[in-house]
Amino acid sequence: MARTSIYLNFPGNTEEAFLFYKSVFRGDFGNDGIARFGDLTQDEQISDMSEAVKNMILHVELEITGGLILMGTDAPEQMGFPVKQGKM
Repeated sequence: MARTSIYLNFPGNTEEAFLFYKSVFRGDFGNDGIARFGDLTQDEQISDMSEAVKNMILHVELEITGGLILMGTDAPEQMGFPVKQGKM
């Protein structure tokens, strides 16, 4: 079956948003749940990653309807990922 994905970037509130989406669509998070920046191996991590960034969402996905997968991540400004609302 074909899959369509939408990937959203958030400025630090991905977990809050996806917990809401999960309650609305009554699905489960795919790919072993929520992955955080702190879950990266030491080789993959940026050496000066703060504890706040380590707790941010690296990846989460949720099937919302008929093969449509909603995915998301936090985009930490400290790592050079400013989120501009309304921009693609």
